[in-house]
Amino acid sequence: MTAVPRNHNAGTGKGKPAKGVKLGTQERRALVAVDLGAESCRVSLLRWFNGQPGIELAHRFVHSATDDGSGLRWDFRGICKEVEHGLRVCAQAAPEGIAAIGVDGWAVDYVRLGTNGKPSGHPFCYRDERTLEAQKRVHSRISPERLYELTGVQILSLNTLYQLAADQATEQHLPWVNLPEYLLHWLGGRRVSEYTHATHTQLLGVRDQTWCREIFETASLDLGAAPPLVRPGTDLGRLQGPLTSLPAFHETKLIAPACHDTASAIAGIPGRGEDWGFISSGTWSLVGCVLDSPCVSEDARRANFSNEGGVGGRTYFLKNVNGMWLLRQCMAQWKLEGKVYTVEQLIADCAVLEPPDHLFDVDQPDLLLPGDMPGRINAQLKRAGHAAIAGGPGMPAQMANLIFHSLADRYAAVLQNATRVAGKALKRLYVVGGGSRNTLLNQLTARSTGLEVLTGSTESTTVGNFAVQLAALAGDYADGIGVSANAVAEWADVLAEQPVGLGRVVGAHKVDGIQVGTGEALA
Repeated sequence: MTAVPRNHNAGTGKGKPAKGVKLGTQERRALVAVDLGAESCRVSLLRWFNGQPGIELAHRFVHSATDDGSGLRWDFRGICKEVEHGLRVCAQAAPEGIAAIGVDGWAVDYVRLGTNGKPSGHPFCYRDERTLEAQKRVHSRISPERLYELTGVQILSLNTLYQLAADQATEQHLPWVNLPEYLLHWLGGRRVSEYTHATHTQLLGVRDQTWCREIFETASLDLGAAPPLVRPGTDLGRLQGPLTSLPAFHETKLIAPACHDTASAIAGIPGRGEDWGFISSGTWSLVGCVLDSPCVSEDARRANFSNEGGVGGRTYFLKNVNGMWLLRQCMAQWKLEGKVYTVEQLIADCAVLEPPDHLFDVDQPDLLLPGDMPGRINAQLKRAGHAAIAGGPGMPAQMANLIFHSLADRYAAVLQNATRVAGKALKRLYVVGGGSRNTLLNQLTARSTGLEVLTGSTESTTVGNFAVQLAALAGDYADGIGVSANAVAEWADVLAEQPVGLGRVVGAHKVDGIQVGTGEALA
C-alpha cells in the first residue's frame, strides 16, 4: 500500500482532518527534486519500496560565480549540463518511470531571454556590486518606505528589483525568469514565476499578490517582460527535448514546487501548531516564523522584516542573516595562505574554548562580499574598539568561535524582534539545512533564544520539494492557493522518517545540554 499523509486535509490547509488520498499506480512512479544551491546543487530521486518512499542522492556538484570582466556571473549553461547528467542518472535508476520533476533554488537571480528564447548571456550573481548604484537610483524615484508598504519585503541591494534596474536600457524589454523557474522552462515547461519565489523579487504586491505596476513604472521596468505568476504545486506541462527519448521520462510532468529553496526548506518541516519558528541554515540563515497573513506594520518596516510567500498561502515572516558564508570565506582565505581546515575540525576546536569577550555584527554590508573574510571581520572589530584576532596557530579556532557565538546572538535578536512585531509567542525552534548539523551552533542558539531547539532534516529543501510534488499529484490543489499547507506538512512528516542515500533524512531531534562537535557538521 502506498504511504499517505495522516490527517490529510485537501484544499484549504485548515479545518478537520480529511480522509487520506492515496496515489494511484501512475503516481507511484519515481519523482525527481532538483535543488539549486549558490555553492552546490543536488539532484535527488524518490522511489517507492514496499509502499514507502525512499530518497536517494543521484548527483551533487559544486559551482561558483566568477568575474568574466563584465561582472560576477554564474555559468548557468554548466549548471544545466550537470542537472541533465543527474536526470539521466535518475532515469537509469528508476525503471518504473519518473512521474514528475520539481526544481527549487536560491532567490533573486534571473536570466534574460533573447528573441530565440535562449539566455541573452550568463546571469549575474546577486553578490555583484552593480546593484549598489541601481538601488540608489531606484530609491531616488520611490522611497524604501513606499517599497515596503507595497511589497512587505526586506530592503536588500541584491533583490531582483535592483538587479533588473541595473541591466542595460537595451535589455529592459527582454523577458526574464528566475533561475529555478528557468530550469523548468528549459526542460519544457511554461515560463512562470512561482509565488514563493516572486515575493523575493520586491516587485510583488503584498496585498493583491500580483506584479506591482507602480514599482515597475517608477523604476522604469517593463511589466510585459515579467513572467506569469503561479502557485506551489502548479503543473507546468510535460518534459520535452532529448531526455524524453529515455523510457523513464515518458509523460513526465514538470511541477513548480515552492521554487524558492527557503520556502521548500520550511515546507519540509513537519511542524504542528502555531508556536514554532525556524532557521534555514546554510550559506544564508533565514530566521523567522510562520504567519497566516502578512505583517506590514511600521514596526515591521523599521525592523526590515520580509513577508515572503509560503505554501498554502501562508506567510514566512523572516529576515536574511549572514550564515555559514562567513566561515566558508574564512576557510577559503586560509587555504590561499596554505592552511587547510575542515568545518568539523573547527567545530571540535571551538567546543573547548571559552565564549569570546565581545561579538560582531554578522550583517555588516562588507561581510556579504567575497574575499579576505578574516581581514574584514578584524577590521570590524577594530572599528568597534575591540582588539583584532591575532594570527597564529589558534587564530582559526578563535575566529570560528567568534562567528558561531555572533550568529547565535543575532538569531536570538531577530527572533525576539519578529515575535514582538508579529505578536506571536514561540516555544520551539526548528533548524534545518546543512547548518543543522553544527551541533555547537545549535546549542549556542538554544542558549541565546531560550527556546527548545529541534534539528530537522539536513536536506529539508529536498523534502519540501518532494512534499509539494506529492500533494499536487494526490490532487490537493486549489486555484489561488496551490497545494495546502497541511497536506504538504503531512507528506513532509512521512518523508522525514525515510532513509536517504549518503545519510538519512531524519525527523526532529531535540537539542539537549552541552554538545561538542561530532564530525557530522555541515555536509
